[in-house]
Amino acid sequence: MSAVLQWVRTHRVAAVIGFLLVFPLLMPYQALAINILIFGLYAVGFNLLFGYTGLLSFGHAAFFGVGSYLTGIGMVHGGLPWGVALLMGVAAAALVGGVIGYLAIRTRGIYFSMVTLALAQIVYFAFYKAERWTGGENGLRGIQVPPADLFGWHFDFLDPTTKYYLILAFVAVALWFVSRLLASPFGAVLEAVRENEKRAAACGYDVARTKLLVFVISAAVCGLAGALRALHLSVVPIDSLHYLLSGQAVMMCLLGGMGTFFGPFLGAGLFLTLEDVVTTLTSHWMAVVGAVFMVFVLFFPAGVWGTLLHWLQRSHRAAAR
Repeated sequence: MSAVLQWVRTHRVAAVIGFLLVFPLLMPYQALAINILIFGLYAVGFNLLFGYTGLLSFGHAAFFGVGSYLTGIGMVHGGLPWGVALLMGVAAAALVGGVIGYLAIRTRGIYFSMVTLALAQIVYFAFYKAERWTGGENGLRGIQVPPADLFGWHFDFLDPTTKYYLILAFVAVALWFVSRLLASPFGAVLEAVRENEKRAAACGYDVARTKLLVFVISAAVCGLAGALRALHLSVVPIDSLHYLLSGQAVMMCLLGGMGTFFGPFLGAGLFLTLEDVVTTLTSHWMAVVGAVFMVFVLFFPAGVWGTLLHWLQRSHRAAAR
């Protein structure tokens, strides 16, 4: 077991992608698998800031929504190809992340969280009022990804299987990038800031610049998730910018295990599967999900993946004795 765990840690991107390749076969229907793929990436982006840097943001829905809307606006109003529009959505999310991050990193603790929430609500209001471009309360509609032929293969985005694996290609690149980032010296600086910000500054690291840079990267990853959701749904609902979506990112990270590479995806899968099952039983699904969340926070604070790692390491140490 320890050898398997060590291989997974060493080749974590390959392990995640290998699992995601067969993931649709394990789900009751492919739309749920696609949602978990997208929101798993969203949680991974949020986890960069929260889990690895220790900064709790309540405004990450702003980046998810900006990525969705700018991708949709580029395609519907600008007539751009979907690939170019997707890059525009990611760039816009990173830009908004730079502005919000520049203002938020001047504060700490709960003040940081409240500033991100307030600024995200400003973004929500701005897109809500720009009805000509965003559709206002009705959302942005008419996003179409035309079929294409590439290297002799025919890609039809209306086919759920094709859609899943095309989105997976983008998710795989993002996961590789995040993994390389965390394995770099910059990743070590992030964890140093999380553990002791003053000590990191005393060691000569520019803490403010590090916070701003990781904020922008986190926003870009979340923007990519939002852009992929726009392509998936063919519409951009206004709730893509709602603060409840920011709360979901927090829940997914805590359920899966913040500060871990696999945890956010696991948390997204648990959250969305639980929501899918409970909504068929009762309209009060939020109460059930909230109760499950409270149990995990109280009894499994490290999340599913973090707790599993702890148990495996404890069993390995006991066996070694």
